[in-house]
Amino acid sequence: MKKIKVGIIGMGYIGESHIEAVRRIGCCELYAVADVNAELAKKKADYYGVQKCYSSVEELLNDPEIDAVHNCTPNFLHLSINKKIIESGKHLLSEKPLCMNYEEAAELVELKKKYPDSVAAVNFNYRLNPMVQETKNRITDGAIGDVRVITGSYQQDWLLYDTDYSWRLEPEVAGNSCAIADIGSHWMDAIQHVTGHTITEVMADVKTVIPVRKKPKQQTETFTSNVPTEYDEVEVKNEEYGAVLFHTDKGATGVYHVSEVAAGHGCYFNFEINGSEATLKWNQEENDRLWMGIRDGDNRLIIRDPNSISSGARPYTALAMGHPEGWNDAFKGNIYAFYKYIEDGCKGEPVFSTLEEAAYIVKLTEAVIESSREKKWISL
Repeated sequence: MKKIKVGIIGMGYIGESHIEAVRRIGCCELYAVADVNAELAKKKADYYGVQKCYSSVEELLNDPEIDAVHNCTPNFLHLSINKKIIESGKHLLSEKPLCMNYEEAAELVELKKKYPDSVAAVNFNYRLNPMVQETKNRITDGAIGDVRVITGSYQQDWLLYDTDYSWRLEPEVAGNSCAIADIGSHWMDAIQHVTGHTITEVMADVKTVIPVRKKPKQQTETFTSNVPTEYDEVEVKNEEYGAVLFHTDKGATGVYHVSEVAAGHGCYFNFEINGSEATLKWNQEENDRLWMGIRDGDNRLIIRDPNSISSGARPYTALAMGHPEGWNDAFKGNIYAFYKYIEDGCKGEPVFSTLEEAAYIVKLTEAVIESSREKKWISL
């Protein structure tokens, strides 16, 4: 069978993660990379042995050999580049958030309807951790009864110091949110995916913890901790912390908080789902394990095992029990789900995030920011 030829736009931190994931998927061929920084694009192409290297989106999209394109650029470029990819007729895998705001996201959803033969997805990669899929399947099968309460957090420390800086703090580049749009979006997507519930009301409090930061005069890559020697002191408008109360369409209630100023936390993504009969709890930093709490029996620690995991989760796990699968494996699993769906002729419900689902996450993010500003519940 002919391999799907892939082009990746944007050679920053997340773009390189896409490169490594695509190279692990058998039905794909990493064929081209592109970045406006031509030197960076050439460096990545040479290092990974990529056939083609482009310095513009248009050059890459004009290559008739390319079947699918990954958009790994900053948020403010998502609308324009995603539009071009959709209009080219190629398959699209966009980084999250889908767009800067819901108006842009809705525009993309409408545009995609004109191109039914291509597939479009957004990279909410935590969905495809095998134990997240196991959680989803157990809830669907009724293992915990009715979902009643949903709690959790996502904590990091990469913005802890005033010398830490990111374009995600700038509304003109990232949109009107940093922490909620960046990591809160992952949490909201994962929770809606595993429970089958939709968040319909939010009450939030977000905070810019460090109102003035030292912005390096030279661009730095995400998650680097180098202290700049030359910088400008700039006012910060987007938040590094947020807490959100919420209700769902099926009667559940919950609360989560996100922080990018939590010392010692690299990627502490966790959720707990309390049902009428049992509880399921998962933590990304121990992602091979799923805790199940039972009132009238022994609590259980469910350890990922390809031989006993549910059939719905099995395609997204590969290593034997006791050989931990990590963040990059779930990242690869999400991209694999995208290409497997294309390879199988687009049959059934996709397990990855669709444009419609990702657009709703953008809408939720806006509602969270509005709720904090207005200090009231916001209904969607």
